[in-house]
Amino acid sequence: MLAASPALAQDAAIDADAVIRIGSLYEPQNLDNTAGAGQGISEAFNGNVYEALFQLTDSGDVVENLATGYEISEDGLTYTITLQPGVTFHSGDPLTSADVKFSIERVTAETSQSSRRNSLANIESIETPDDETVVITLATRSISLPYNLSYVWIVNDAATELTANADGTGPYRLDAWRRGSSLSLTPFENYWGEAPSNGGVVFQYFTDATALNNALLTNAVDIITAVQSPDSLAQFLDNPDFTVTEGQSTTKLLLAYNDRIEPFNNVTVRKALARAVNDEQLLQSIWGEYGTLIGSFVPPTDPWYVDLVDVDAYDPESARELLAEAGYPDGFSFTIDTPNYDPHPIVAQFLQNALAEVGVTVDINIITANEWYTKIYQAQDFEATLQEHVNHRDIVFYGNPNFYWGYDNPDVTRLIQEAEQSATVEEQTEKLAEANRIIAEDAASNWLYLYPQIVVSTASVSGYPINGLNSQFYAYDIEKRAE
Repeated sequence: MLAASPALAQDAAIDADAVIRIGSLYEPQNLDNTAGAGQGISEAFNGNVYEALFQLTDSGDVVENLATGYEISEDGLTYTITLQPGVTFHSGDPLTSADVKFSIERVTAETSQSSRRNSLANIESIETPDDETVVITLATRSISLPYNLSYVWIVNDAATELTANADGTGPYRLDAWRRGSSLSLTPFENYWGEAPSNGGVVFQYFTDATALNNALLTNAVDIITAVQSPDSLAQFLDNPDFTVTEGQSTTKLLLAYNDRIEPFNNVTVRKALARAVNDEQLLQSIWGEYGTLIGSFVPPTDPWYVDLVDVDAYDPESARELLAEAGYPDGFSFTIDTPNYDPHPIVAQFLQNALAEVGVTVDINIITANEWYTKIYQAQDFEATLQEHVNHRDIVFYGNPNFYWGYDNPDVTRLIQEAEQSATVEEQTEKLAEANRIIAEDAASNWLYLYPQIVVSTASVSGYPINGLNSQFYAYDIEKRAE
């Protein structure tokens, strides 16, 4: 906890009809999380508009949601899942096992752009013996299946045009999406579970962190889901009108190389670049006393975390030696494609200056979030890129050689596959920790730092999530004190 407003008075009336105004920098690119919608769609829709069979709580636990229970066969290959009764979609259609089958197959389809598609690729078949039962058969064991299914939003199998519309089972239904401005959700009157504690939610979108902060200061929004700069905190700290809370983050900022191409297919070059960058100085310049140094893609909240900060620690002299050893005594040049929103352009300039000290010339190409998705993620047309990765337990991406950064180490791929087929959590953890060490020693990417997770709200608002795992922001428990 960084700072807090005085506790709400015990007799303070809660305005159940209040609409909660949430300020964010992450507008969805579309409304379909299998169609490259970006992290903004998870923030607005996950658990709010759409629900899954299982839910990842804000504390990182996986609990049943639209599933009321499940049984696993003795060989671990068959999951029989029973559905919550009496659930309806926002359109009024009842939830059935056919909708679950449809939703899973959307994520695993060849055309799917879901980051978890590969994690569900071992599903061999899905059967629907009756409306309340789903039977999933796997080709190999999958100890993470309930966790991975928490990424599969259950969609009405009759729904169409999901990039611009929504038909979920969640506590809110989509009211309106005004591109470039806002996305509003209203309580769903026939929701199967507990009704929201508020009268609705409006996500208001900003492209500039300063404008977002000013919106909170002027009471135009009630909450900022994730503060992007420590410079802005001073105006909220020690101010009784606001509450500032620091949670646990899974958002990693990294310089990702295209490991398929020269010179980034050379481990020695990647290790040299890692040693050329003073991550501690970078973190301090961006976040001051906040944030955490990381030596790999795995944050401390993951069970297989290992402290690898000292691997390829800052050592510019060693960086020069490694470049010479790799055949680049005079350095080389490359382009960093970076998103245009904070703090990426500033970080790119820091990297440009740091790498110049070891003879490497960096050109900076600033692009929009949409351009990043099509150019980098889809077309894989880049040399290096800056990006923040928000996903929880996402080391598995390094076990997929087809992922946008193209890292391909057979030992890592094998360990990640074996970990998923583990019979126990202990075995899974051991194998993923080993994979984590190899990835770090390979300098597969340059992991710069772990973002802090800082939520700021007006003092009249409470009940919001603080950890923001996977950028999700459950809105249904948020309450606002009546004026």
